[in-house]
Amino acid sequence: MPLPKSYTPTGRNSRLLAPTPSSAPTPDSDPHPPAPPGGTDHPAPPGSGPGYADTFAADYDRWFGKPGITGATVDALVGLSGTGPVLELGVGTGRIALALSQRGIRVHGIDASEAMIRRLRDKPGGTEITVHIGDFSHVDVPDRYSLIYLAGGTFFELADTEAKQRCLAAARARLKPGGLLVFDAHLPEALAVASASGTPEVVAETDERLILCHRRIDASTQTYQSHYLIHEADRTRHLRVAFHYASPGELDLMAHKAGLRLVRRQGTWAGAPFTRESAYHVSVYEIGAAEES
Repeated sequence: MPLPKSYTPTGRNSRLLAPTPSSAPTPDSDPHPPAPPGGTDHPAPPGSGPGYADTFAADYDRWFGKPGITGATVDALVGLSGTGPVLELGVGTGRIALALSQRGIRVHGIDASEAMIRRLRDKPGGTEITVHIGDFSHVDVPDRYSLIYLAGGTFFELADTEAKQRCLAAARARLKPGGLLVFDAHLPEALAVASASGTPEVVAETDERLILCHRRIDASTQTYQSHYLIHEADRTRHLRVAFHYASPGELDLMAHKAGLRLVRRQGTWAGAPFTRESAYHVSVYEIGAAEES
């Protein structure tokens, strides 16, 4: 039950275990999952080296750009944006941020990868986005926002529960009264089913490239590794990326501890209901009543 092909990798704060170019030309997979078996795959933690984001910044949009999915995500965020400005955690090359900016919304972003930010800056309108370099779990910015968001499973790039809790509390502190926090995330059960099938997920297949993804889950640590094979131009590359997942109930509890409460949860960015068949969820949080008063 794969995630929609619109579920693409974005943020750059996670743990890339090893990008290993393969000597033999074979099909390869990319660093991000679209279906239930994997949220977002991304670079190493801050301070652990350049990682995937810096190494593959020039290839990122070509491998993972999905206009249809991006459109649904942007439409949903426009509806939640309020008076602005809005802040993207893990802004990357600006796939979402630039589209929002083109819709007249003031957008800021945080990202740990300077290479990704350079790609954003080189795009039309890229210099209009206010970007802060750093670990997005600290949300270390001076402004307040009507909307803070993460897309493409970026929240699971944070290495553990402590980092997630810190991020939620920091985001809460940067919200304006009435502001919202929204992010998408894979469901652990869907990840487990997809992983148990043993069948690699086809992330992208064109005349120019083939990208496959296989995920391995360790329930004892609530982590999974996404193995991507990316075959392009007679060359195959292998990426291994680690993620730390949480159930919707755990996320709601962490949000509550951070002074946030769930407003709604849906099954897609396009607004489909969240049901037993959902492979991922989009959750919207607001400041808790006691916190606002």
